[in-house]
Amino acid sequence: MDGLDVAELVESLGNDEDAVRKMAAFKLQSNIGDPSFADVFIAEGGLNKLRYLVLHASGNTLAYSLTAFSRLLEVDQGWDHINRDVVERVVELVVTHPLVNILRGSMAVLGAIVAHQRSSDTQSNHTEPFGFRALKPAIAAYPHFLEKLVGSLSAADHALCANALQLINALMRDAITNDGEAEWPKFIKKLHELGVINAVYGLMQSNALQDLANPLLEFQALSKVLLRKWRDVVVDLHKPEHRRALKGIHLANNPGKSSEAMEDGEEGKEKKHNPEKWRRLGFETENPGWEFEESGYLGMMDLAGYVGKHEHAFQRLLLEQSTLPPRTRCPIARASLAVTSILYDHFDVDRSDIEDAKSYLVLETRSNYDKIFKPLILQWSRLHLAGLQAFFRLWKVTGAEREDFLKIVDLVRVLLDVVIYGAKRETNIEEVEERIQEYDCQRLRQIQMERFQLAYEDSWGHHLRQIRDELNHEALTFMKEQRIRCLLHGAWFANTQSFKGDPSRVAQQDVKSGQTTSFRYVKLSHNRRYLHYEDFDVKRDQEPELDSLKEKLDISLVSSVASNISTTTPTSTHSSASTLKHLPQSSTTKITIHGYLSKPTSSHHSSSRNGNHPRLNSKSNTTNNSSNAHHPRAEQQQTEVPLLTLHPSSHSVASEWLDGLLMLLGQQPLTSETRKLTNLVADYGLKIRLLNVRLDEVGPEAGEELEVPSREGLDEEFFYDMGGS
Repeated sequence: MDGLDVAELVESLGNDEDAVRKMAAFKLQSNIGDPSFADVFIAEGGLNKLRYLVLHASGNTLAYSLTAFSRLLEVDQGWDHINRDVVERVVELVVTHPLVNILRGSMAVLGAIVAHQRSSDTQSNHTEPFGFRALKPAIAAYPHFLEKLVGSLSAADHALCANALQLINALMRDAITNDGEAEWPKFIKKLHELGVINAVYGLMQSNALQDLANPLLEFQALSKVLLRKWRDVVVDLHKPEHRRALKGIHLANNPGKSSEAMEDGEEGKEKKHNPEKWRRLGFETENPGWEFEESGYLGMMDLAGYVGKHEHAFQRLLLEQSTLPPRTRCPIARASLAVTSILYDHFDVDRSDIEDAKSYLVLETRSNYDKIFKPLILQWSRLHLAGLQAFFRLWKVTGAEREDFLKIVDLVRVLLDVVIYGAKRETNIEEVEERIQEYDCQRLRQIQMERFQLAYEDSWGHHLRQIRDELNHEALTFMKEQRIRCLLHGAWFANTQSFKGDPSRVAQQDVKSGQTTSFRYVKLSHNRRYLHYEDFDVKRDQEPELDSLKEKLDISLVSSVASNISTTTPTSTHSSASTLKHLPQSSTTKITIHGYLSKPTSSHHSSSRNGNHPRLNSKSNTTNNSSNAHHPRAEQQQTEVPLLTLHPSSHSVASEWLDGLLMLLGQQPLTSETRKLTNLVADYGLKIRLLNVRLDEVGPEAGEELEVPSREGLDEEFFYDMGGS
């Protein structure tokens, strides 16, 4: 305002020369946003001249005048000069004028007029209406107004897109707030038919967010308002539109086909009045109105939309369901209502956070737009269809029955949450639909259990930690017994060299790598005090009896167990014996049992001939509670020698015997396979605790005996697969 003569500026606005008026209007649009300048401008009588230019000017003079007039309205001045002539003139410009700068100013003026009623608390002396109703007479005279308005959303000029979207937002909000229950849905439907959803969806995914952030956020919030308003509309079958929607759902299942060519009579009457008219469609009762209580008219719209747009698929699905037993039929209507509720909860529709989002937008950088904008909410109907089809797929894949309905609902909830939450702002709806349809069911169950566990940890974290510690201890005890039982069962090991004699001479022997000369069978005694073993020239089909083994090793002599077995999981290794990868014959993988010969021993305590055995690190070289652990001097006087060397044939056997020997000596297991199985047992125990599965709920009734499965047809090679590997 400094250096600008307001009186001279006002006088220039009324000059006969267009060039002078144009310059004055150009200067005015830059300064009129200052409230103090606006007060002086109005006091000098400039408002009448500005209004005259809006009504009669053309070209850039008109564009500058419209921009100045819109900025004057933004500072809440000039409302008494708004009348039907101004509104009709500006609407005409929107419809008929091609210049972008004029369209920008026109839409800004109309946006201010529509929004004035809800945003301004000042009372004016004028009697002209504001809000959407102020535009209705002009829109009636120019019926292509809305089409032109929606089309402007695709313009290359970002400012024009922003002004057009602000005007659309103002019209929508005013219609939802002030129009009757029968009027505002028609206006919203008209906008949707003109393509406003796809246009705004494209803008949200574009790179123009910085210029369109506020109107886009408001449109996103208005979408929530619409969904909430539709959900809050109670389904009343006395209302014609509600009755028509429900009747359309019924007629889509092609009921006339069953009664075609029916004559009047008992049979025809019976088929006309089908006692399962609505239950056949997936409702719980023959009075479907109350089943829309939770989802409201929104649920009816979603179901009617699916049935109307995919009538043939709906009829085909009903036909397939009719061939199944009633217990296994998928309740289509209930599934649709459930998907509506899932989407409603996912997008947190009940929370209108437009103001918080705008504040967050100011603080955050462009890289965080994905946290604010959720363009997928605009694709509600397509998400509903994808979710409903996923429901049908999961129902079929899992072999669900009527009682499993809520379980499938939970799975679909996890599926939609994972896919929609993981989608970026630029992700196309087609890609989201594809992910929903192809998501693996087993992965869904895994995510569901993880979320289930996290939910319990949030609520009962301390108690869960105690339970997990108990289960880990129980699982370790279980695995200790399992590994020791492997030792009790016995196993064959390859020998590289045969030697019997004084263990003190073992260190002088060389192992010829990769040269198998005999086989050794080793087995733990029933009292768990001795390892019995014997060398054989060939591996026998029949496992030797314990009493027939000539050599034995006293466990009390063992000081440590060493091995070069990796403590990490090898490639292609599984817990199941059916998929084991045998080690190559040239492998030097071995387990060496060490001990101190402080007691008189016989020759049957001798073992492997290689004294230079590979050793694990300090964690792997475990030592039991023998004298060397407590008497350093004794350790210095004695020589630790290998008592027995084993060459496992597979990683699984290596894990069983190494950890079995360690746990037999009171030490912790080392191999990843044992740790994996221990964690598996503990995790399953925790899940059973969380699910609260009890024998009296799933087992036999009181007094009824459990049926023991028959082992007929099974041989000694029978095994079970732990962990599904």
